[in-house]
Amino acid sequence: CISKDLINFSSLSRLIMKEMGVTHEEAVLAASRRYASKLSKTDFEGDIMSVFEESRLELKTRICIVVAKNEWVVLKDLEDVVKKILTDKSTMQVMQSANAITVISEDKFLPMITKAIGEDHVVTVKQNLAEVTVKSPARIEMTRGAFSYLVSMLSEQGINLLEAVSCYTDTIFIVNREDMMRAFDILSACIEDKMVPENGR
Repeated sequence: CISKDLINFSSLSRLIMKEMGVTHEEAVLAASRRYASKLSKTDFEGDIMSVFEESRLELKTRICIVVAKNEWVVLKDLEDVVKKILTDKSTMQVMQSANAITVISEDKFLPMITKAIGEDHVVTVKQNLAEVTVKSPARIEMTRGAFSYLVSMLSEQGINLLEAVSCYTDTIFIVNREDMMRAFDILSACIEDKMVPENGR
């Protein structure tokens, strides 16, 4: 059941913590998933862990998300703003879906972004958020399941992902400030290969 991912790893982790007297749930959860990877007859789980062993984390605060109507004029009006923010080497991501255009940037640029988009086209605005980025080697693009592994680790621990974006070697998660350090700790357990000490020592 473990090797075929038929077990609720969060419940399993809590049971292990209770029996072993361990307090770091994210480390137990990460170790349980690594053990499942070793049991699996396929080797792509091992490839995932190999990539994360060479990854590192970055944390940014004061991040905002602006959701706008999916209209061509919005992208046109954002052109100068995007140029300015990228020239400043600051955070800037623009994503288009069937129903909306989502802009992720820094709080200090929020007035500029909303002004460019126009009040009539803005759908929602969130600010004072946090961005946790996993920066990985280039082969992550060819590694099956790497993105979903991180998403599942965070969601199983109750982290609300406001946005989750994969951009070349960067895997970016936007979370509320109150979830920031918890998300960072969970991802640290994933990429730093933290093991649970025997007998809780």
